[in-house]
Amino acid sequence: MSSSASSVAISGARDLGPRDQLIVALDFPDGAAALALIDRLENLVLWFKIGLELYVSEGNKIVEAVRSRGYSVFLDLKLHDIPNTVAGAVRSVTKSGAGMLTLHAAGGPAMLAAAQEAAFALPSPPKLLAVTVLTSMDPAQLASTGIAVSPADQVMRLAKMAYDTGIRGFVASAEEVAILRLAHPDATLVIPGIRPAGVDTDDQKRIATPSAAIAAGADYLVIGRPITQAADPATAAKAILEEIAAAKL
Repeated sequence: MSSSASSVAISGARDLGPRDQLIVALDFPDGAAALALIDRLENLVLWFKIGLELYVSEGNKIVEAVRSRGYSVFLDLKLHDIPNTVAGAVRSVTKSGAGMLTLHAAGGPAMLAAAQEAAFALPSPPKLLAVTVLTSMDPAQLASTGIAVSPADQVMRLAKMAYDTGIRGFVASAEEVAILRLAHPDATLVIPGIRPAGVDTDDQKRIATPSAAIAAGADYLVIGRPITQAADPATAAKAILEEIAAAKL
């Protein structure tokens, strides 16, 4: 799928089917393991997430390898630096053809605006997503960083700040989907921390089932270990796709 096709898909996410909305996280240390997992999924999904671990190991070549197989890439780098550096990183990442790219909203309005300006100037930029509060952060974790408000309040504060700079996509936990959708109905909401019922929550704190997140208004669900570490990843993915489909009825 080309970058332009990815942009079309993103803009109408709520009109897409389950196969379009499930993003499988390729949280592996090397490209060989990631591509092997893709093969095991039997073309069930369209999107794959490449995070920091895999990207640092493989660079743009892993993005290109996934795209060459006909899939779209959600590049989850959570960029967070001075505005000029982040703007340059956005320009560099665009060469890979990734469809979505994350940056930390906590970088502030100047950084977000610089990233958005850099993307706007490019012919086929990735959709920029502002990461609000990590799903591994509960109220105690957040308070330890000096932020006394609830995770939901902080999510909404950061989302508004990002929206005001022109960012129209957010990453948050499923707990904030409904209030984000109400406040920003035109935004693309990409939701990690998704765990099917009965599955280990691992290091995630603010989680939800696929059906609950979709019902609340999520556009995309990012799911890793419940699929990638399953005995049969394809079977696990099919069950999640069925759950997403049921939630949309």
